[in-house]
Amino acid sequence: MNYARTALLLAALTALFGVLGFLIGGPEGMLIALGIAVVMNLFAYWNSDKMVLSMYGAQEVNKASAPALVGIVEQLAERAELPMPRVHVFESDQPNAFATGRNPQNAAVAVSTGLLNRMSHEEVAGVLAHELAHIRNRDTLIMTITATIAGAISMLANVGMFMGGGQGGNRNPLGVVGSLILVILAPLGAALVQMAISRTREYSADRTGAEICGNPEWLASALEKIEAYGHYAHNHQAENNPATAHMFIINPLHRGGIDNLFSTHPRTANRVAALRALSQEWDRAMRARGGGLGGGIGAPARAQRGRARPWS
Repeated sequence: MNYARTALLLAALTALFGVLGFLIGGPEGMLIALGIAVVMNLFAYWNSDKMVLSMYGAQEVNKASAPALVGIVEQLAERAELPMPRVHVFESDQPNAFATGRNPQNAAVAVSTGLLNRMSHEEVAGVLAHELAHIRNRDTLIMTITATIAGAISMLANVGMFMGGGQGGNRNPLGVVGSLILVILAPLGAALVQMAISRTREYSADRTGAEICGNPEWLASALEKIEAYGHYAHNHQAENNPATAHMFIINPLHRGGIDNLFSTHPRTANRVAALRALSQEWDRAMRARGGGLGGGIGAPARAQRGRARPWS
């Protein structure tokens, strides 16, 4: 269902782009704007991991400098059947984390010092499993595609404002005034669709992350703590770079937790409720088989494949 919703939202973005391009400059103008947006986003796609990690001053760690953290990522990556990502730590009292990279072979995960200082071993594992889920689900690629289309829409809107409604204003049923209104509203609509896609991917990553670590309660508990600490612990780098907010496991910006059209993340309470419902579903399934969730590793789907083992 999440993938279907994402596909529909991408289709809506594409349709919006086509309509706006036609109203402003016909197919030629639309193709030029799309080409420029693609070039810009390809550069960001190939260099986004370096850019974002540098933006937050994230330092790469290894087994010698952070054995416990790297060990958790190794185990989770193996369970997720992913290549081992690079592991980074950045200075911030706010507990949070994000994943970046164009594909699983070039991925990195970054956690804040606040997350490591305030979370238990299991909660850190739940958060990292969520970030690995983003990598496995190719969410960075999906968000790059949406950024490309949204960027092209914004570029076309700027051209339309400059041209006073575009060449198509006199030959379309909306007229010049209607075209100008669409030019103004189109970027807002694109941003709303982009945020909706981001929220959809968060729910999917929560479920996949729970499957990777094997215990939805670990991630649910971590989300509650991150939400609580986030009310007073600031992430100054994120405040200075709000365009990166959608990358984090929970919105790092101080503007409330309202689950509305302008939010890049679902309400934390809704995510926690979904995870706890999933935990109860798994618990019932395991009891029906004569077992339990035990130490948290080995959700039913994994257990059926014979890959469950104790958490070390």
